Amino acid sequence: MTLVPRPILVDGATHPAQQFRNLVSDLARDNEGVTRGTDLKVTQLGTPGSSVQVSSGTGLVRGRYATYQGTYAVMNVGSTNVAIASTGGSPRSDMLILRVEDKEYEGNIDPVTGEVNYFQVISNVSSTATAIPDGRTGIPLARIDIPASTSTITNAMIKDIRTIANPRRDRQQLTQSPTLLSTEITGSTNVYSYFNTLGGWNILVPTWASKVKIRCDVWGTRLTTANFFGAMRATFGASLIVQATTIDDNGGSATRRITHGIADTLTIPDAYRGTTQLLRLQAAGASGNTGRVSVDPSSTALYDVEFEEAPR
Repeated sequence: MTLVPRPILVDGATHPAQQFRNLVSDLARDNEGVTRGTDLKVTQLGTPGSSVQVSSGTGLVRGRYATYQGTYAVMNVGSTNVAIASTGGSPRSDMLILRVEDKEYEGNIDPVTGEVNYFQVISNVSSTATAIPDGRTGIPLARIDIPASTSTITNAMIKDIRTIANPRRDRQQLTQSPTLLSTEITGSTNVYSYFNTLGGWNILVPTWASKVKIRCDVWGTRLTTANFFGAMRATFGASLIVQATTIDDNGGSATRRITHGIADTLTIPDAYRGTTQLLRLQAAGASGNTGRVSVDPSSTALYDVEFEEAPR
């Protein structure tokens, strides 16, 4: 019989483990990896030694031995130390993975008494490897690039190769229009200034965010007085700056308008998560030219902000 006769969940029915694993696979959209950005992270010991430690966390491991094997939900509670063999006269790269070995498909581990999932070191992989080099069921956590004649593992040797199974995203599009003409930013100061009538947006940073993609566009940016050569950028909180892009306009003394934009991908500092940070535009003119830039009620700014979760 090809159709499983009892769908999950039917009262009084018995369901095989494979059926539950396929439910996990369906709910996970057939993805695998760690659950959150800090899950199952590999680091050096508190005092570096011949082992590494794997942090607490959960993850999903897709079965590779058989079609419709399904996906295993795995969990590590507390930090686990994993030994790494020392090197001889040559450098070596090892890969640390979370392995699942289900005797329904492979091996002979008794699930009652044995460890069906465990941390495993694959020795001597490529120095650029980021995926498990064979068909075994597991997820990669870290590659450890060990110099010759080395027995002490430090963070500098550990390459994080985790992926998040279903990373969270949050995108906002926010608009703002000044109600008054701003003070004109002169083209001779070479110092960034805020548009004083364009206050920006206070944005809540999710607690899970690892990076943010920011795009800001200003329609109806106002240029006056003379040719303008300078740049526009934005600040996000006290420490992050969206990359500046150049404004190079040869419009002369007439008042004219341009559309200008900036964009960047920024790493979220730990101190930002769960806090509200101000995103606000700035402009500056290059030293020596007399053009001016401003915004007014005929200008509109669009802030496109997307937070993403990634290993960290």
